[in-house]
Amino acid sequence: MNDYKYTISKINRYKFYKNISERVFLDSQKTAVDFNNLDLEALAKTIRSFEGVSRKKPITQIAEIFESVSEMYNGCVVDFGDDAAAIDIGGGDVILLAADGIWGRLIEKSPWWAGFTSVLANVNDIVAMGGKPLAMVDVVSSSQSGEFSEIFRGMAEGVKKFGVPVVGGHTHPEGAASLSVAIIGIAKKEELIRSDTAKPGDIVIFAVDLDGRTGPNSPYSFESLSLKSPAVVRKMYEAPQILGKKRLVTAGKDISNPGLIGTLGMLVETSGVGAIVDLTKLPMPNIDLSIDRWLLMHPGTGFVFTAKKENADAVIHILKEAGIFAAAAGEIMEIRTLEITAKNKSAVVFDFEKDKITGICKK
Repeated sequence: MNDYKYTISKINRYKFYKNISERVFLDSQKTAVDFNNLDLEALAKTIRSFEGVSRKKPITQIAEIFESVSEMYNGCVVDFGDDAAAIDIGGGDVILLAADGIWGRLIEKSPWWAGFTSVLANVNDIVAMGGKPLAMVDVVSSSQSGEFSEIFRGMAEGVKKFGVPVVGGHTHPEGAASLSVAIIGIAKKEELIRSDTAKPGDIVIFAVDLDGRTGPNSPYSFESLSLKSPAVVRKMYEAPQILGKKRLVTAGKDISNPGLIGTLGMLVETSGVGAIVDLTKLPMPNIDLSIDRWLLMHPGTGFVFTAKKENADAVIHILKEAGIFAAAAGEIMEIRTLEITAKNKSAVVFDFEKDKITGICKK
């Protein structure tokens, strides 16, 4: 059984590389979408009920439990509700801490890709906040030796791409397969990009590496990094740090499992504001992909930022120079709803007076 699963893992990995080697470079939004006949109400319901969104709800309960020891959080600049926690260490510096667990179903389908993704997800969390990733540790469990090895091989490839080492961790060579990784990073306190600081009137900017293809291991993954050189990858991931240093953005977040609109929903919920998004202006890959599926996908490299109107063009320029397609596609509103529009039609995805994603609001 061990050998069988290991063979399947190598086959999946081969197919993955074969598929993305046929990709084309996507430098503009060319996918044909019939916005005139798009059912926005149905699309809003699909996003609202998506598993990538609904699985964020336990965060509320967790944050409430730790409220009982809130006096211990005096050194925390940022805690629950953001991509990473930020701890003030003095001298104008903060330490960033984050952790991610990988879905068990992904480990079963491709342990190598699960390992690579664990590095990607953690690096994204630090970079999204304008930080520099320093090192990672892991906790890995698997009773199958081939699966075990493939997870670590995938992580090693991630280390090679991003230049962020795995420096230790803990292994369980028994039981069900699981993978969790934690990361530490550093940033200047005044350059931190938080997700709870968006203001009414800010422009919403979506930034996605569109040079990729949908992955074979999940209908909701968009892979764009495996065939890029470490130099190209690292240049892209320096862009958010530049935005932080120049203080060009008011808020930001890594686009993750909730998808493009769901992730923006988390940002505006935490900021205590709302937003309106024009779907016709969203970055979208030039492949055979419906917009309803694209909006639920987790792009390998994707961020949503907010910026003052006078800084929006500079933000987009820096991201594009780094190889990330970026577009202004919405605006932050005072009313606490997230609304999508297209061709004079609109629908409310979230009404935060009654809806919750994480339930955390720092306003």
